[in-house]
Amino acid sequence: MHTIFRGMDQATLDLAYNNSAAVPDAAQIMDAYIQRSQDAYVQYPCHRDISYGNRARQRFDWFAAPQGSGVATVVFLHGGYWQSRSKEDFAFIVAGPLALGFNVVLAEYTLAPEAKMTGIVAEIGQLLHFLESHGEFGGSPSGTLPQGRKLVLAGHSAGGQLAAHFRNHRAVSGVLAISGLFDLEPIRLSNLNDKLRLSPSEVAAFSPCHHIAAGVPTQVIVGAAERPELIRQSEDYARDVHEMGEAIELHLLAGHNHFSILEELAAPSGALAQALQVLAV
Repeated sequence: MHTIFRGMDQATLDLAYNNSAAVPDAAQIMDAYIQRSQDAYVQYPCHRDISYGNRARQRFDWFAAPQGSGVATVVFLHGGYWQSRSKEDFAFIVAGPLALGFNVVLAEYTLAPEAKMTGIVAEIGQLLHFLESHGEFGGSPSGTLPQGRKLVLAGHSAGGQLAAHFRNHRAVSGVLAISGLFDLEPIRLSNLNDKLRLSPSEVAAFSPCHHIAAGVPTQVIVGAAERPELIRQSEDYARDVHEMGEAIELHLLAGHNHFSILEELAAPSGALAQALQVLAV
């Protein structure tokens, strides 16, 4: 057996990051999420497809808090291994944050293979700059958020990597990384890289585990029923950030897999929604 990463051969590594194969009803769960997301666009007032750049997928949806000025804004970055899914698939998650008084931004970005990781990361930076420089989204013409205004950057799976990458961005006051990827090396070595085309230099530049420094309070949350590699990545990253003296908490949610964990964000009383409140203090 030819091992290529942590004692795994190619087939074992590919399976270790195949989240859909780990959940027998993954397709049904996603179908239900998509239907609930369509319902959310009807139920909650929303400004859709606001452009933050010139490319087709450089856009976001804005859900204002029901009472007007929200306690904070949560920016949600969807998963899909940087090569699938869209913000429209995950609109159902806005129910929890809105009920707690948050504004919600559902963010979109260009996917692989049209974009490489360098471009995807740059787009999230472009989005954050747009939000902090536009008053209608809590920013100001000076390009900074007013004092006291909170912006929590939340991401699921691939979105967790993108959120963690920006934990030292001046616009961000907290990071919620859900089932995130913090080391891109196994992704580069797996079949997921067929479209991503990650280079060793991109792995070095954009793996959060390689860039642990002063940043904002961070919550790392992963389902206890997820693939062992995703649990390990969350545990390793949270440990290393903690050892740097940074404010970080790790939570394993019993009974949740890579997909069901998002129920904890859609419900106001859910563990992920409550984590937003902790980060917005």
